[in-house]
Amino acid sequence: MTPPHNGETKIRARPAAVMLTPAAEQRIADLMANAPEGTIGVKLSTPRRGCSGLAYSVDYVAEEAKFDEKIETPGGTFYIDGASVLYLVGSTMDWVEDDFTAGFVFNNPNAKGSCGCGESFTV
Repeated sequence: MTPPHNGETKIRARPAAVMLTPAAEQRIADLMANAPEGTIGVKLSTPRRGCSGLAYSVDYVAEEAKFDEKIETPGGTFYIDGASVLYLVGSTMDWVEDDFTAGFVFNNPNAKGSCGCGESFTV
């Protein structure tokens, strides 16, 4: 027998579309510490670019867009472009530095392929 409905709506927290590694969270904190005045966060989007179709772009943002996903990190707010969430669900974002390069690296289960230079991907 089910208990009577008391009119309350239960809201279940959903996992973030993109998981951030500790290194990525630290890089967001570093970016926010040096951000231009008026910056409210860092935003990930997937603009059309390159020979495969979509690319990853991380930029400062000065205002929140209506459908952006928002993730609070210890160092600042991380946004995901609302139109890009579909291509990024389940991804992990990391920050990798070595002697020759530094940058965000994405493990995206939705990517079906990428171009030879690694600049873009297809879904």
